[in-house]
Amino acid sequence: CSEAEMARVPPPGAPDRPGGLTPPRAFNLMFETRVGAAADAAAAAYLRPETAQGIFVNFKNVAATARGFGVPGGVAQIGKAFRNEITPRNFVFRSREFEQMEIEYFCSDEGDAWRACHAEWVAACRAWLVDRAGLRAELLGEDVHEDLAHYARACTDITFRFPFGEQELQGIAARGCYDLTQHQEASGKSLEYVDQASGRKYVPQVVEPSIGVDRLFLAAICSAYAVDEVGGAERTLLKFSPLLAPVKAAVLPLSKKDPALLEIARRVHDDLKRRYNVQWDAAGNIGRRYRRQDEIGTPLCITVDFDSIEDGCVTVRDRDSTDQVRVKVEDVAAHVVHVIEGL
Repeated sequence: CSEAEMARVPPPGAPDRPGGLTPPRAFNLMFETRVGAAADAAAAAYLRPETAQGIFVNFKNVAATARGFGVPGGVAQIGKAFRNEITPRNFVFRSREFEQMEIEYFCSDEGDAWRACHAEWVAACRAWLVDRAGLRAELLGEDVHEDLAHYARACTDITFRFPFGEQELQGIAARGCYDLTQHQEASGKSLEYVDQASGRKYVPQVVEPSIGVDRLFLAAICSAYAVDEVGGAERTLLKFSPLLAPVKAAVLPLSKKDPALLEIARRVHDDLKRRYNVQWDAAGNIGRRYRRQDEIGTPLCITVDFDSIEDGCVTVRDRDSTDQVRVKVEDVAAHVVHVIEGL
């Protein structure tokens, strides 16, 4: 804080003086490093605290060379970001190194054109978190910022109820023309977009959806974790969206010794692994194998039993309902694709 602000702090011993105050110190939330062998100030550099600025400085290049690019339109990027957090905590929720996904969506500079664009992105991001990432809708909330950053015209956070409280999951900010204008002024190079239809030149406004992959991973785990009861016994499982589940299916041969049964199981496994990450599990009784797959969120278990040799069918078990259906071997791949991708 400033000297004027410090002057307003009550002196030591005063009854209304806050406790534990230290002399003011400088904080830098960016990681500083050196480029090259020299250790002087000229060699100072900083690890990026966000991925966005790389998109802005390349905007002119993308607009001129990317076939089909136009405004409205966006550029997406995923990559490492670094922030010198004062208090990293809560597992991977807040860390000093993280993976960030951002979209810079460029729209018209005319008036309040950004408002409709911002509202559309808030709705689209919320729908994506539920429909594609598989988060439970009842765990999501919204925080519309009143106190905005210097560059922002509006900002809405989609929040998630973590075990340690409701926190920001994804931010959707309307950044106006601020970033492109700043780079344009500092570089002396025009970052104006040329509308091919009208010939008009302008600096577009930007709406930025941004989310950390690590934070989304944590939300997905928290949302998917469940405990229920099957056959009178407690069961722990991860109810991942089939699209998000790391293992899409497990092939479980009922016997490790019968060549005919193993041949069918291998055929099913080899066919599925061309498209998905599929596990082969032949150890232990079938109930334990089901539980192992439930705990890692595998949507489907495919059991090859002795009847499979006679009727050419396998048993496909659904993770969430534990319902089982018999499916012909030649139809297994299509059945799995339907469950995972809805096709």
